[in-house]
Amino acid sequence: MPYTLLGTTHPAIAMLEIDSVAAGISTADAMVKRAPIAVLKAGTVHPGHYLILVAGSVAAVEEAHEAGLDRAGSWLLDQVLLPDVHPQVTAATLGGRQSLSAEALAVVECRSVPSLLRAADAAIKATGISIARIRLADDLGGRAFLLLDGLLADVEAACEIGRDLIPLQFLLQTTVIPRLDTTLKSLLNEGTRFAACPHFQPEGAEIDASR
Repeated sequence: MPYTLLGTTHPAIAMLEIDSVAAGISTADAMVKRAPIAVLKAGTVHPGHYLILVAGSVAAVEEAHEAGLDRAGSWLLDQVLLPDVHPQVTAATLGGRQSLSAEALAVVECRSVPSLLRAADAAIKATGISIARIRLADDLGGRAFLLLDGLLADVEAACEIGRDLIPLQFLLQTTVIPRLDTTLKSLLNEGTRFAACPHFQPEGAEIDASR
C-alpha cells in the first residue's frame, strides 16, 4: 500500500539535492508549477544544500521531477525518483522510526540523501529487513545514514544492495553487526545523537567509585 499522509495516498516520491539555496527554491517552485504534487518537505540542510521531497501520483511526480531536473541544471548534486515507493521509506524519511528488535543490524552511510533513499527502497523490497531509522544531512555535515533491522542474511543482502546502488563518490561505509549488544540496542532505540543520548550504566560495569 502507498504511504498515507493526512488522508492522502502518495504512491510515488522524488527527491532532489541541490548545491544552492537560491537554485533550490527556484527548482521547488518549478516543480510545484509543473504538476499537482505534494511538497512533503523542502529546505536547507548541511552543508548549505537544499533538499526537495515531493509526492503524489506516479504521473504527477514524474512531471515534477523532470521540471526539477531542468531548472536545477548544474546545481543538481543528486536526485531520485521512486515511482512505487515502499511505505517504510517515506515514513522514515519524514521522521518515523521503529525499534531495533531482530538479530542483526546494518548501517549504510553515504554523502547523498537521494542515493540513500534509492538504496533503502531497493533493500526493503528485495529483503525482509525493516527500516529502523533514516538520518538526513543535518547534524551530520551533509552525510546520511540508515539503520536496517532484520535477519543476518537479509541485512547482509541489504548492504550489498547499498554498495551496488550508491555511486562510489557518495558511498562512505556499510557495516553489518550480527548480534548487536543489548545495551547498544537500547541506546540506539532512544536515538542516534550524542547530545541526546541517555546515560546508561549496565549492571557489572567496572567504575572507580572512589572518584
